[in-house]
Amino acid sequence: MLKERGGNKVGKGTYWNFNTGERIDISQEGVLPGDSRTTYFRLPATGILLLGPILGLLYAAFLPFIGIAMLVKVVMQKVAGGAFSSARTTASFGWRPSESYLAGKKKGKEKTEDKTEGESGKTDK
Repeated sequence: MLKERGGNKVGKGTYWNFNTGERIDISQEGVLPGDSRTTYFRLPATGILLLGPILGLLYAAFLPFIGIAMLVKVVMQKVAGGAFSSARTTASFGWRPSESYLAGKKKGKEKTEDKTEGESGKTDK
């Protein structure tokens, strides 16, 4: 079998843990180190050397697709972030817990316009 788990009794061979890069050489029957979540692959050193260029070629071939996928992801995050920001500002109630108005809140333009209209209306009469 090509794939073995840690703690299993295995035969003679070279076992590789691709997650850590660890290589275990077993000269007779033995037990692989680690628990059942640790995965080892039985492969001679020449097999690993042959797989290196093949995996590199696959990476280089799929690199443009990886770049396109990353670009789509970034654009979608910007669009969704803009839509979320727009929805957040329209659903705002004017209360911001991170702001404090110790000197008082600034008066809005509407209240000053109402006062000027009311005063001008009284002087015209």
